[in-house]
Amino acid sequence: MRFFTIAALLFFSACAGKQQPLPVFGQIPPFELTAETGQPFTSKSLDGKVWVADLIYTTCPGPCPRMSSLMRQVQQASSSMPGVQLVSFTVDPEHDTPAVLAQYASRYQAQPDRWHFVTGPRETLDHLARDSFKLSNVDGSLNHSTRLVLLDRQSRIRGYYGTTEDNPVIQLVYDIKRVLGEKS
Repeated sequence: MRFFTIAALLFFSACAGKQQPLPVFGQIPPFELTAETGQPFTSKSLDGKVWVADLIYTTCPGPCPRMSSLMRQVQQASSSMPGVQLVSFTVDPEHDTPAVLAQYASRYQAQPDRWHFVTGPRETLDHLARDSFKLSNVDGSLNHSTRLVLLDRQSRIRGYYGTTEDNPVIQLVYDIKRVLGEKS
């Protein structure tokens, strides 16, 4: 019986290693925004890192608290994975100043070296949300996607995860490990 268990584990491990790579859905261009610290936050700070992004706003009465709770779960589940970052982009840059984002980050126990909350010019955020992430517009309506996005070390989109699913964090963390295992 013990031999069967070991053989089965070796077989499934070998099969898992032969999985097809995750698809590439797009590329995030260079950007310059402002972090919750008030300091500049540029895409260069994400170079060589696997990261997860979402679109939120701090006064959201609907899905944003759930999304931020899921991001906190991702932060916890990936805590032993070096090079994993999380970035929450606001869709309400007029209200979500760095100080407001810092308070929001504190509410969700964001680790400042791993989870960033960013704001900036509406035009920049709109271009990223609509044209790059392919999620929604930042047009003042505060309507936005509720999906989390996985990006690889080259800031390529590798997966979208619906936050209305029972537990998207399990699949997302599994895929983070897959992307971390890819050769750069």
